[in-house]
Amino acid sequence: MIWTMKNTSAGLVAATLAGVLLSLSQAAFPQSPSSSASASAQADDTAGSSAAARLDKKEFHDVKVSVDNGTATLTGTVDFYGYKADAGKRVRKAKGVTAVRNLIEVAGPRISDHDLQAKLAEKLAYDRVFYGNAFNAISISVQNGVVTLGGHALSYISRNSALDLVSYYSGVKDVVDEIQVDPVSMLDNRIRMQVYRAVYDYPSLQRYAIDPVKPIRISVQNGHVELYGTVDSQADKDTAYIRANGVPGVFEVKNYLQVAEQPAKKQK
Repeated sequence: MIWTMKNTSAGLVAATLAGVLLSLSQAAFPQSPSSSASASAQADDTAGSSAAARLDKKEFHDVKVSVDNGTATLTGTVDFYGYKADAGKRVRKAKGVTAVRNLIEVAGPRISDHDLQAKLAEKLAYDRVFYGNAFNAISISVQNGVVTLGGHALSYISRNSALDLVSYYSGVKDVVDEIQVDPVSMLDNRIRMQVYRAVYDYPSLQRYAIDPVKPIRISVQNGHVELYGTVDSQADKDTAYIRANGVPGVFEVKNYLQVAEQPAKKQK
């Protein structure tokens, strides 16, 4: 009996030592490079499948995705720039994707920069007509199909509306967002409405409220007022400035109004 217990104890000790040695061996000799590469490839395959599933929509039928070390590369073509941007956002949320290279090309017709800018400017002029359109002073420029939006927007909703309108317009190859959203404050809201009334209630300026394409646009930032748009005469430009400057609480008025058929002056 004593001999059996001694042998059993010796066996337990030997088994324990073997387990310790095995653990030390695994720690000293980590996973082989081939095993590591295999695991990485499997992770990329999983991420690629997840990304492809997020692009399973008809607007992305010509888009391909591949994943290498967590970086997803998108290639192919789409009809609108908005689809390209959306594809990048969707893939960025895929499980296992850590970065996105968006090489998708925007197909569609080639339109001259001049014509594209004119058409988009008209679209933007009528955007959100019944939602404070006169307080959006969004500028636009086009170069090689790349549209840059700048100026001021009344709210993030107005800014996003302008970006969406341009992003899904045929012929637009890329969009650069430089729009500044005016700050929100009770003081600015009061000044904004009082400047609006001071300008548009004046008899000689009332006609600018008739056509949304030709309003005097008003931007307010912390009590500072900026006027944009095009008026028919220097007298109208001066009158708008005087009326806006007379509103209580206004710290400064910058008059960027352009007079029709006169060279545009660069905004500071």
